[in-house]
Amino acid sequence: MGADLSTTWLGLKLEHPIFPGASPLVDDLDMVRRLEDAGASCITMHSLFEEQLVAEQMAAHRHLDAWTELNAEAQGWFPATADFALGPDTYLEQIRKIREAVRIPVVGSLNGTTPGGWLEYAKLIEQAGAHALELNLYALPSDPQQAAQAIEQEQLLILRKVKAAAKIPVGVKLSPFYSSLPHFARSLEAEGVSGLVLFNRLYQPDIDPESLALSRVLHLSDPSELLLRLRWLAILSARLKVPLACSGGVHETEHALKALMAGASGVQLVSELLKNGPRRITLIRDGLRMWLDEHEYDSVHQLVGSMNLERSPDPSGYERANYVKLLQGYHR
Repeated sequence: MGADLSTTWLGLKLEHPIFPGASPLVDDLDMVRRLEDAGASCITMHSLFEEQLVAEQMAAHRHLDAWTELNAEAQGWFPATADFALGPDTYLEQIRKIREAVRIPVVGSLNGTTPGGWLEYAKLIEQAGAHALELNLYALPSDPQQAAQAIEQEQLLILRKVKAAAKIPVGVKLSPFYSSLPHFARSLEAEGVSGLVLFNRLYQPDIDPESLALSRVLHLSDPSELLLRLRWLAILSARLKVPLACSGGVHETEHALKALMAGASGVQLVSELLKNGPRRITLIRDGLRMWLDEHEYDSVHQLVGSMNLERSPDPSGYERANYVKLLQGYHR
């Protein structure tokens, strides 16, 4: 009998810690079935965005695109409705269809930055059949008058409102750009968050010097992005009780092992699945099982956090001391 791969994520008992993160893969019901067949332990929906929900609640969808064409300034306020793969109603219906099509848990997703009526969709996502909800707090402050504390308080309020609207477990997907990420993470824990995902990948615009235009290019993740996740997984898992998941930079079994050792209870795959298909879940899961058996681990639980800030034989490697040692030890 091999090692027990089961884990708990967002209050859900999963067969193993490898599952797809938020991506367009869920728009295709046949692909969702393929993900389950490949061994995905749960399905994570891509996000409903605050912008599209606000537009929906303004009852403006049937007029908005034509209106923005006539009002150039308004084009900076709302994306065209065609920019969203699934409208709000279609999104909720897709959750229902996925629930009927697969036996594994389904996690809905909301993405926004300001409190408002769009948060009522948390309850609708629950009613559509989602087992849990991932709240993506994607904020990009550009106003120098807006203090960091005010931004964090607003995000805590969003979590509070979502938890009041829906009774299913709610996790939060974070960016790494907080003045004190551990303090904010502890504040989220105090509000009753059921899990934290590290990290949201921020898509950066480029500049075309010839056309004087911004270009939007989607760059899939690569393994170098894992290092930032490992550091914060190791620090936060040693300081918090809330479960953590790794999102970004995992492409091989070894990467998943590192994320678990650092403190992740779950490992989300997106770029690897987009590039190489659902079977990568099977290979990484089976590789994880083989490694645990070869190294005589009884369970994934025994592995999680075994190399975090508290349990690592060299905890200074995660902190400022590592920066000093690396720079002083460099020789050309």
